[in-house]
Amino acid sequence: MSSTQDREAVRRRGRQQLLALAALFLVPLAIAFGLYYGPSHWRPGGGTNQGDIISPARPLPAVSLARPDGSPTGEQFLRGKWTMLYIGDGACDERCRKALYLTRQSRVALNKDMDRVQRVFLVTGHCCDSTYLAAEHPDLQIALLNAAAGARLLGVFPAYGRQPEATGRIYIVDPLGNLMMSYPQGAPDQALLTDFRRLLRLSHIG
Repeated sequence: MSSTQDREAVRRRGRQQLLALAALFLVPLAIAFGLYYGPSHWRPGGGTNQGDIISPARPLPAVSLARPDGSPTGEQFLRGKWTMLYIGDGACDERCRKALYLTRQSRVALNKDMDRVQRVFLVTGHCCDSTYLAAEHPDLQIALLNAAAGARLLGVFPAYGRQPEATGRIYIVDPLGNLMMSYPQGAPDQALLTDFRRLLRLSHIG
């Protein structure tokens, strides 16, 4: 065999080894990508997200709701920032108070990123325990769902079990107004903060 043929054989073996090495890394990645984002939407049992993913994300309609004092929120009040959102009765029972406390503490724990996040309480009725809310949650935005615009907004939220209005849950809304995740009453206290830290670290919006 000539030296030219020898060199060509060496180059051919080198290319084959390089392709084999690339396949060793890329094929498992391609399979994982296909499983995760493909039609099956397969997720490993120990997924990184703590909350319930809403897939696909649901765009919320741009609606203006009334605040407790009668002033309007404006149609963009659920856009521009990440939102921790709670839906419930304005009398704010123990479950409500625990949820609002959790959103407050989680937002504060974000430290330098806390200004990227707002908290919103969508009230379904009996608005509101103003003494408690003003004392404990002065930064909380409160909006009423008792008009046609409120019903339109609420209609986008998924129904969970016997809660057709999806009340009692904490939701994450992205800065574009997309409903992304939710947390039931029994979710671990650290779940909301853990997911928010990850979202803010990875996000280039809001």
